[in-house]
Amino acid sequence: MARNPKADILEFDDPALVKDLCGPGHANLALIERVFDVYLEAPGGSVIINGHPSARARAAEIVKQIYARLESGWPCEPSDIQALMGKGGGQRPPDAKLSAIIPFARRKPIVPKTPRQEIFINAMAENIIIFGVGPAGTGKTFLATAYGASLLARGKVSRFIACRPAVEAGEKLGFLPGDLKEKVDPYMQPIWDALNMVLGASDVERRMESGEIEVAPLAFMRGRTLSDAFVVIDEAQNATIAQMKMALTRLGENTVYAVTGDPSQSDLPRGDMSGLSHALSILDNIDGIKAITFEASDVVRHPLVGKIVQAYERGAKNERND
Repeated sequence: MARNPKADILEFDDPALVKDLCGPGHANLALIERVFDVYLEAPGGSVIINGHPSARARAAEIVKQIYARLESGWPCEPSDIQALMGKGGGQRPPDAKLSAIIPFARRKPIVPKTPRQEIFINAMAENIIIFGVGPAGTGKTFLATAYGASLLARGKVSRFIACRPAVEAGEKLGFLPGDLKEKVDPYMQPIWDALNMVLGASDVERRMESGEIEVAPLAFMRGRTLSDAFVVIDEAQNATIAQMKMALTRLGENTVYAVTGDPSQSDLPRGDMSGLSHALSILDNIDGIKAITFEASDVVRHPLVGKIVQAYERGAKNERND
């Protein structure tokens, strides 16, 4: 039978991975068809793409990227494919950086959903202090926590430490009921959520009891040297300059810091400069330190969140211009 001149045929080595690529009831293929206005068939170990030449080329690039990521353990849910294709649908996708996958032994790996998330994950593998800054919903805290938890689970570090400036509690933290964990839990819930998601609640509890996982207010880092650890400093825009200096100078051997926050959302008293903003301004040319800036296009919550962030950014820009 003659080959259809309006079709491209992609041949793959593993028919089982092609089946995973297709999804239940070919739901994944249907998503690609809808975005690129093509028609896909998947007999055996191949994928046949029918449609306009430019649309076929874009769809083929997506199909090849999905297959390559599946080979490395990448999950293939519709949401993952949608993120890879881009929220706008149909624009040329970024090249896959397969090293950006965060592996776990008994669960699917964590994978980036935007190009900057890929850059952030790779930056944590290549640097000692990594700043991840930008609006809420871009995955900064989750990815930093997941990456550190993966290092801990694989024995690459002996401790995972997470801290936040408890600005809302101020000096009243000591008057809250319960032990330290109960006092700070309301401020650390995003960390707990991420840890429980990637490690499981029972493993988190076991590692808490053994001291492998520690979650505490930023002030509790004072006077310590943090060695053989992955440290997450979250909501860092609420740290003072002195607190940020104190935290960063606790750095010991075989330790990596991920410092996350949104400089535009500081809860410090009016007129007090954020320690995060100050650190970004003076540490930008030091080897081993890398800053990744997320934007509204990296928001991975409900699509409306990205639009809300963009609206606030426009409003702030207009106020500065006025």
